[in-house]
Amino acid sequence: MDTVSRSTKNAARAKKHLFAAQATYYEDAITLVSGEGTHVRDADGNDYLDAFGGIATNTLGYGNTEVAQAIAEQASKLMHVSTLYLTDEQLDFAETVARIAPDGMSKSFVSNSGSEANETAALIARTAKNSADFMALEHAYHGRTVYTVAMAGLSNWRNFGPDMPHVAFVPNPYCYRCPLQLSYPSCEMACAKSAKRVIETQTNGAPAAMIAETISGVAGMIAPPPEYFSVLRETLKPFGTLLIADEVQTGWGRLGDGMFGMVSTYGVVPDIITSAKGLGSGMPIGITITRPELADAFKGPHINTFGGNPLSTRAARVTIEMIEKKHLIANAKRQGEALLAGLRDLQKQYAIMGDVRGRGLMIGVELVKDPITKAHAPEAANRILEEMRKRGVLLGKGGRFGNVLRIQPPLIFSEDDVRVFLAAFSESLRVL
Repeated sequence: MDTVSRSTKNAARAKKHLFAAQATYYEDAITLVSGEGTHVRDADGNDYLDAFGGIATNTLGYGNTEVAQAIAEQASKLMHVSTLYLTDEQLDFAETVARIAPDGMSKSFVSNSGSEANETAALIARTAKNSADFMALEHAYHGRTVYTVAMAGLSNWRNFGPDMPHVAFVPNPYCYRCPLQLSYPSCEMACAKSAKRVIETQTNGAPAAMIAETISGVAGMIAPPPEYFSVLRETLKPFGTLLIADEVQTGWGRLGDGMFGMVSTYGVVPDIITSAKGLGSGMPIGITITRPELADAFKGPHINTFGGNPLSTRAARVTIEMIEKKHLIANAKRQGEALLAGLRDLQKQYAIMGDVRGRGLMIGVELVKDPITKAHAPEAANRILEEMRKRGVLLGKGGRFGNVLRIQPPLIFSEDDVRVFLAAFSESLRVL
């Protein structure tokens, strides 16, 4: 009788046929085969509560969702035409986005991913401002294309070689580990104001744009103070530098305040918004949204073979409709607050939980060896992932040293899901 699990067999197949760079979570890689609601099932019949959502992507969860039904219906009609042709699906989607975007941001370009959306934003900004210089945040992550890797403020993700576009980096509003060794709020947002010094000393004096994640996901769920983006916006204004909001992970209600986090949570309207991930509920899609004068600055020609295809744009429009119809933004706020409260109660008991932060259903728990020195504890993060898996819960990790646990579940996460998650997390902490 064959006693080797299917997941073990698939790990051997992956080693033989997939790039070594394609890393997976867990000591024994999981092969997922199906899902329903907020749960997924692996090839060996194990059921898991998914608190990572395909990296903040499966907005409506799994199974026979409204998006799945729409995709099946659309696939029988028209799956692909390229951007050389118009489709009602793409135009209906573009009109929906224009309706919910900030006033004046009426044009969009649809691509396949967040990386492409950010590349498009950089192209528009550089063309509109006639400047090759760019700015980003330390600890930033914006994708895996040449230009977005150049924007990365994490050394382990800047691995595409030395010949990259010029990007100057501004200190991240990482209050738990302030790069300027100050304390909030007495710091008076010195990190945001330091963008002026960066412009004057590290750029041509008129950089095209600064890109910033509303909450830095890969960096470890770094959530800026409430006034950060307002101060940053005012600092950039005298130099004519555009502000790009990378909402790849934070968009479409995840932060619990509105469709776009920088706008609804932080009260700042950027010049360009990019997004992807949760927009298509699992279908590949990226979008760059901006004002007509910026969108039309680049005359092209430009093309994206799979961008704006009928399947992805139909899925995205239905996703937006379901977020609104099912009040999932309010649910993200409610369940996020419950998760944060539960985690902060546990933090009082476990010193290893150095910081608990985030908004809505985008939460990070930074693990440290000592609360005074704040020494990173990546081994503990790996152990928690394994212990949570044993208890039937999946989550993610991030941070420069891999010591931050990432919680980014589907927006349909329920009160029962929160209870199950917190119970498993508490049990996992006890075994450390």
